[in-house]
Amino acid sequence: MIQRTVLLKFAETTTQEQLLEVAKRFKALKDLVPGLDDVQAGLNLAEKSKEFQVVLLVRFENQAALDAYAVNADHQSVVTYIREVGRLDSIGVDIEV
Repeated sequence: MIQRTVLLKFAETTTQEQLLEVAKRFKALKDLVPGLDDVQAGLNLAEKSKEFQVVLLVRFENQAALDAYAVNADHQSVVTYIREVGRLDSIGVDIEV
């Protein structure tokens, strides 16, 4: 199993409602993307790294599922939305669990 962790940074103009919508759209992928075992998404509560407002944790069955997720149309729709609402940067890491 592969776990991907992503931290997302947004513009100051991105609203709280838009950040919550980002998390909601990521969570909805659980039922849409084959090989995706679990999705956790929400707003960052940590003061130390508060410049990253949204945290995403996704677990995939295997590397092939992760590779398919990257090009999945539903996932790409979320990617388009986060760009539209002001994504500035992101950090993503993968580990085997």
